[in-house]
Amino acid sequence: MPDDLAEAQAGRRTQNAPPLSGVVVVDLSHIYNGPYATLLMALAGARVIKVEPKGGEHLRSRGDMGGADLPFAMLNSNKESVTLDLKQERGRELLRQIVRRADVLVENFAPGTMDRLGLGAAALLAINPRLVYGSSSGYGRSGPYRDYPAMDLVMQAMSGIMGVTGHADQPPVKAGPALCDFSAGIHLYAAVVTALFDRERTGAGRVVEVSMQDAIYPSLASSLGMMHAQGGAVPRRTGNQHSGLGISPYNAYPASDGFVVINAPGDHHFRAILDIMGRTDLIGDPRYGTRPARVAHMQDVDAIIGAWTAGRPKQEIADGLLAAGVPCAPVRDLDEVILDQNMHARGSLQWVDHPTLGRVVLPHSPLRFEDEDRVALRPSAPLGRDNRVVFGDWLGLGDRELQQLAQDGVL
Repeated sequence: MPDDLAEAQAGRRTQNAPPLSGVVVVDLSHIYNGPYATLLMALAGARVIKVEPKGGEHLRSRGDMGGADLPFAMLNSNKESVTLDLKQERGRELLRQIVRRADVLVENFAPGTMDRLGLGAAALLAINPRLVYGSSSGYGRSGPYRDYPAMDLVMQAMSGIMGVTGHADQPPVKAGPALCDFSAGIHLYAAVVTALFDRERTGAGRVVEVSMQDAIYPSLASSLGMMHAQGGAVPRRTGNQHSGLGISPYNAYPASDGFVVINAPGDHHFRAILDIMGRTDLIGDPRYGTRPARVAHMQDVDAIIGAWTAGRPKQEIADGLLAAGVPCAPVRDLDEVILDQNMHARGSLQWVDHPTLGRVVLPHSPLRFEDEDRVALRPSAPLGRDNRVVFGDWLGLGDRELQQLAQDGVL
């Protein structure tokens, strides 16, 4: 058994162990939101037991449509996989046995689902008062939207993300990544770890919850600031320009092989751009000398820069501007991103030999702990791989009972 799992089972943290060593997490979550929170816990050293229905969690079932196998692998490294039929009382009782030994339970079912199973927060805290029960949903456990179904696309629309994304003369578009899901997952991790810290002082567990709607709202700060400045008038969509239309240049500019983004918030940034472009004749032009002046002449600024960038490769443009301290980057395709030399050098992206996917790039946690070795990545487990380890070795069920549970369809 790996050392970190042995430490977790012993319920202790050694001096050089990762910060969540000894913490046992029961992961009932699915898709992106909850699994990302528990991935961060696993990569901080917690023992995460992923409890799945017999057919596997929803993201596994998307694999037959293509493209979902890798996301599952990305979000479920370093977790143990067990199966339980929670619709059977014996399955629910086994979950209660796990919870009695656990520190954290995470779920992102629709509100009320766990209560209907008799496994709600109150019931589980009654059998383990030190449990931190973490819950996430689209709109939260209270409020008039509580029972609305919610997925990332729906939340992007409801939260205002889609309303501010896209060009003014075109329909709203969703952001490419699942922003609401992952923002909620990050906040859920923060809530759980905050509750664990509080438990160290009080000895008591608690319920924590995060809604996707609540978690994403602060990201609208620039757009909300623009609306406030306009006396409450809803700002138009700004495409790749600054959401508050307060910076110029700030856009995606054409290159000979794609696009490059440039963000020049300071006057010195723009002077550096003009110098690199060979347009020092414009340095004294009052239309471009200050940020407010450039904002007032934003279209002219974009035209000047776009004419220069269009004939040059995106990386060449970025290299020159970065050398002068101008914030910029090439707009990269995914096949470039997964090979990013900075993330690979830092260990944030790692090549892993996955038992079913072959050699793939997987992410490590963005959270770093100084003077701690990073937890080694272990590929996501096949469905139910750890039934014997968890129910047999850990809970103490014998071979005959495990066989009977399998025959009865509980495992």
